[in-house]
Order: sequence, then C-alpha cells, then structure tokens
Amino acid sequence: MSIRTELPARTRAHLTAAGVHLVRGGRPVLTGVDLAVSAGDRLGVVGENGTGKTTLIRVLAGELTADRGTVHRVGTIGVADQEIPVTPARTVGDLIDLELAEVRRVLHDLDAAADALVEGYPGADERYAEALAAAEVLNAWDADRQVEISLAALGAVADRDRSLATLSVGQRYRVRLACLLGAGHDLLLLDEPTNHLDSGGLEHLTARLREHPGAVVLVSHDRALLKDVVTAVLDLEPSRDGRPRVYGGGYAGYQEGHQAERERWEQEHRAQQRERQRLADDLSAAQNRLSTGWRPDKGTGKHTRATRAPGLVRAVHRRQEDLAAHRVDVPAPPLRFRVPELGDMPGVPLLRADGVTLHGRLAQSWSLLLQSWDRLVITGRNGAGKSSLMAVLAGAIEPTSGVVQRKPAARVAWLPQESPVPARRTAHEEYEAAVAGLGPSGGVALSELGLLPSAALGRPVAELSIGQQRRLQLAIALAARPHVLLLDEPTNHLSARLVDELTEALSVTSAAVVIATHDRQLLRDTADWPALR
Repeated sequence: MSIRTELPARTRAHLTAAGVHLVRGGRPVLTGVDLAVSAGDRLGVVGENGTGKTTLIRVLAGELTADRGTVHRVGTIGVADQEIPVTPARTVGDLIDLELAEVRRVLHDLDAAADALVEGYPGADERYAEALAAAEVLNAWDADRQVEISLAALGAVADRDRSLATLSVGQRYRVRLACLLGAGHDLLLLDEPTNHLDSGGLEHLTARLREHPGAVVLVSHDRALLKDVVTAVLDLEPSRDGRPRVYGGGYAGYQEGHQAERERWEQEHRAQQRERQRLADDLSAAQNRLSTGWRPDKGTGKHTRATRAPGLVRAVHRRQEDLAAHRVDVPAPPLRFRVPELGDMPGVPLLRADGVTLHGRLAQSWSLLLQSWDRLVITGRNGAGKSSLMAVLAGAIEPTSGVVQRKPAARVAWLPQESPVPARRTAHEEYEAAVAGLGPSGGVALSELGLLPSAALGRPVAELSIGQQRRLQLAIALAARPHVLLLDEPTNHLSARLVDELTEALSVTSAAVVIATHDRQLLRDTADWPALR
C-alpha cells in the first residue's frame, strides 16, 4: 500500500523513530526502538521470529500507533508487507494504479494547469510551473515504463486486466513489488521482499535498492541481500539492557558488532554468576564453622568454645547480607547453537546412488558416492528435482530405476524442505519420541543444542512459530549424530545469525553433508564444495 505524506522530498526524505514501545496481547513486542534513515540510507532489520520486525514496519508506515515514542516521516512512502488483500474485482492494473496514485494525481494537476494557462486564468503560469516541477521530481512520465521493466525482471504478470484473485500468492507479491520499485517513492519499507523471487528477480531487486535515491528500511532473512544492500543494521534480538541495537558498517559491521556484544554479555553474566557462587560458598563455610563451634572437643571447656560464637554469628550475618545485596542484573544471554559430534566412519562408503531416476521428477539419471568428510551442494531451478533427489537419498522415496545403497551401520538424517504437520505434543515430547529409538547414538538433550528457549520446550509444536518448528526439525536431525546429513533448503525460516552458525558448524563436521539450496549467501559460503547442478 502507499501512504502519501507530502510531495516527493527526494534529498530531504527521512524517517525517524524515537523510544518506540509497543505491547500486544500483554507481551512487549517493541522496546525502546530508535532509528533514523535519510536519503541514501538502507537500514536492514534483523531478529529471530517474533522479535517484532513486521510490527515495526507497520508502526513506521503509520498503520499501527506505538504505545510510547514518536515516528516522523518526510516524503512519500511505499510499503511492501507480506500479505495483499484481494477482492474478486481487483486487477493487476488496479494495483499498479494504486501504487502510482501520486504520479496520476501530479500528471492530472499538470494537465489542468496547462488548460488554465491556455485559457489565460490569473496565476496560471505559477500554478503550471509548480505542477511541472512536481512532475519532474517524480519523473512522472517514466513511472509506468519503470513498472513495466520491474514486472518483466521479477517475472510478474504484466496483463493489467488480469484479476489478482487468479494469481498465486507469489505472483501477486511480485506484481506489487514491481509497482513499488517503479513508483519512485522517497521511502521504501519492505518486509521480506525476496520471498517468491528467483535469481533474476533477486538481482533486479538488489540493483534497484542500491540505486534507490531515497531511504530504505528492509526486513529480511536473506543474508546475501543484506550484505549487498544495507548500510546499517537494526538488531531487534534481545540485548543486555533489553534495547535494540543499531550497527553501522553494513552487514559486516553488524556481524562484528553483534559478536563482540554477545561475548561481553556472556563474560559479564559469567562473572556475576561466579561472584554469587563465591559469596554462597563463603556463607556456607561460615555457617559450618558456626555449627561446629557449638560442639567442643573432649577436654575443652564449653566456655572457651562459646566465646567464639558471637564472631561466627556476625560473620554469617555479613555473608548473608553480601549475598542478598549481590544482584545478578545481567540476564542470561540468548542461546548459542551447538552441533553435537556427528558420526565418523573414515575410508568406507556411507551412501551410494547409481543411475537413480524418478518418474515425472528426475528424468536424468544421477549417481554419487558419499564418505565421511564429503561435501556436496545440489543446485537448480524450481521443479528440477532437487528435493526429489534428496528424498530418494534419504530413503523416503524409492527410485523408479537405479539403486541407493547405505552402509547398514551408517546413520542418515534428512531435513526436508517443508516441516511436517505440527503435532499437538509439546516440543520436548516430540523430540523425545523422535530420538527414543536411536539407542547409543541418541542421548543429546534438546536444551544442549541451543536451538529452542526453555519456554518453548513445554509448548505444543502447533503453537510454535514456523521458525521454531524448523529449529525443532533441525534438532531432531542432529540428535541422531548422523554419518550422512541431508539438508534441503536448510536456511528456510531460520534467522541470519543461526544460519551463519550452522554454516560454520557444517564446514568442520566429520559427517558427509549434502545441501540443496537456492540461498545465495549459502552458495557463496559453500563455493568450494563440489556441486551437482
């Protein structure tokens, strides 16, 4: 949707938020958000699922009012949220007209001013000059062409008479994104704009955002887009003092700053915990001395021992007061992902596929051999059969022709692209049921993996966010300590930070790892892996 705040501001465009707080359903969603973006700035917004990224976009756009704090906007705004209201009568052309409403209005004013100038009305020349200047600022005559360019580049439907109701969610999203990129708004607020885009669309989006003359606020899990586009990052994940952080220096600056912040946080928390434990030990020692002071040794008079009691009582009281006064005011830092030691059978074939085909999905035959420490990336367009091949390797689907052999003692774990239908069991129960039959290879506690907070372990899986459900499935795959790990689009629904940690862990594990992915940054990070295209 578009929100007109004033005529295009161009170099004067800016968006600021100060002390923004918002509570929804009794839960704090935004806590003290401060940000400022001006023309030429591109701010990335990152954070785990549920940290308020989409809510922040709605507050910045004026769709939601914060409980506290202020938001100030200068310039025209284009907003791409993750949902588009659809009515049966609404067409692609209607959506284009909605996004170009300001352009249409300016051109209408210019026509009216031209007519007034021809008629010789008083002040017509001044009115015409103002209308012409507004049209030039907007580059109004070229707006429709720019939309057409983006429609083509994003692979969107260009038929303006086509009903939106006949389009898929992805097609509607691409039409709306093309409109925004062509409309020339001063401020762009984009929520996960890479959803439903192929490689060509991603390249076009990246180029348009980098050359955008106004300001951009970009919510995304796409690390490649963040690295290629943003000039600063707002991190909504929990911090030591509970307030969001803004890091300069682009995505690299965020990664460095976030890591340093996390290490300081962990060090301070450990130091306070150690000090509290020291005080508790001192109190326990003093109480023990006080207790034994009332039991004199044989041959020792009670009076002699009792004279020590007041000093011991005072020591106990002092240590009790010290312990009570010591506050652990540094909260426990967020979870850090930890991969268990995976299976290792050096020098023997773990999984072999020979001449594998699958009717309707894998027309070409495929063969491969996996041993410990092997790495493989499977790439290809949508529908090329990547997920089908992974399912065949995992044993979930029998091939139409060819054979797949697995070493009997080798454990193979598979993370499908889509998670199964959420269960009513709790996350802990679902995990325990999955690992119950693993025998000696199992035994990894869910809490040890650092994938789910303790509050989520007792909740039904169906009530977890999509990202948390994905984390649970990853935990189940890792719990088997597999010798072969098959990951189909492993970055889906996971935060950028977790994906970075997962990528680093996969690079050093002894297990054979096969990844099927479209993720551009993951492909960059695994560029030295053998690839099956």
